[in-house]
Amino acid sequence: MYSPILPGIQHIADEMISLRRQLHAHPELGFEEFNTSRLVSEKLQAWGYEVHHGIGGTGVVASLQCGKGPSIGLRADMDALPIQETGTQPWASRIDGKMHACGHDGHTAILLAAACELARSRRFAGTLHLFFQPAEEGHGGSGAKRMLDEGLFQRFPCDAIFALHNMPGIPLGKLGFRAGAFMASTDTITIRLHGTGGHGAMPQRAIDPVVVAAALVMALQTIVSRNVSPLDTAVVTVGALLAGDAANVIPASAELRLTVRALKPDIRELLHLRIRQLAEQHAAAYGAHAEVIFEHGYPVLINDDIITHQASLLARECLGAVNVLEDLPPLTGSEDFAYWLEQVPGCYFIVGNGDGEGSCMVHNPGYDFNDEALPLAASFWVHLVEYWLAKDDVAADTSR
Repeated sequence: MYSPILPGIQHIADEMISLRRQLHAHPELGFEEFNTSRLVSEKLQAWGYEVHHGIGGTGVVASLQCGKGPSIGLRADMDALPIQETGTQPWASRIDGKMHACGHDGHTAILLAAACELARSRRFAGTLHLFFQPAEEGHGGSGAKRMLDEGLFQRFPCDAIFALHNMPGIPLGKLGFRAGAFMASTDTITIRLHGTGGHGAMPQRAIDPVVVAAALVMALQTIVSRNVSPLDTAVVTVGALLAGDAANVIPASAELRLTVRALKPDIRELLHLRIRQLAEQHAAAYGAHAEVIFEHGYPVLINDDIITHQASLLARECLGAVNVLEDLPPLTGSEDFAYWLEQVPGCYFIVGNGDGEGSCMVHNPGYDFNDEALPLAASFWVHLVEYWLAKDDVAADTSR
């Protein structure tokens, strides 16, 4: 019976699952992935890759060339999150306040498993670059952008790039694709409202920034409902309202902290414009002053249409059409792989992490990567490399 899992991957699956659990037990935050990088480098060097350290801080790039041909890049993220794990499995985090709550331990192990098999079989013609990226979660900055700023694609040019992410709620054994805009841009906006403080018993002698802030929270919700087309996606969420600390004191200032997301660059710009206008004019109407501070985050993640279509067709051949979701809805989460896709065409796709009881969403303290997804995803990485860097004698063979 045909299996989508390659024999070479099946042979090392237990070892790679053990490695994944080792990573899970020892999580490291963004730009602190020293032990993870060291482990990754040691494995890749032992398998014959040319390994480069310290790119983007703790990033690792490994290259393997087999004859002449194009070049592609595969990315795995390595960082954990500042979350206290509640799971009780033997491989649960041993580091207080840190855990692999997004499955980057699984992504790293998947790419290492594929790297091992590709180094053994070498059934491709061209150059393979493996990018093990720090700080995807953005704590301390984007690892993807930092690697770019340090000349990633000048040093390791690619004709196409790929990345994957596990997704709870999608059944095991399924891969999901979407051409075009797939994940939203994300920006943090801080609005500081400056009024005049005073005694709570005499509000007429103050300009109350709390009242301004309360009214502005509601007014901000009209931006999406009244400025953005119902056919477009946009999010304006006020996650924090900070003001004062005494019941009988009107503070001099208040602060709103917003997360703002969009699936089109022009909608992103519209949101920025309207937030600034609304904040400044709303505050002025109350006699207050608004200071609007933008912290630009990740851009919209846009998959290349042709490359994504080719990858989904390959998945259909490898897994069967029933196991491929070809037009996933876009996601309002964000991903810094978007920076790379602005420079090199490629595809970011989803791997099912399971949809049964207990398959909680990522960034949850009870989350764990589903190890059953590892050999299948690693096998698809191998198929994808052999497809894009096809040798004449394997160009038509995707069914091993």
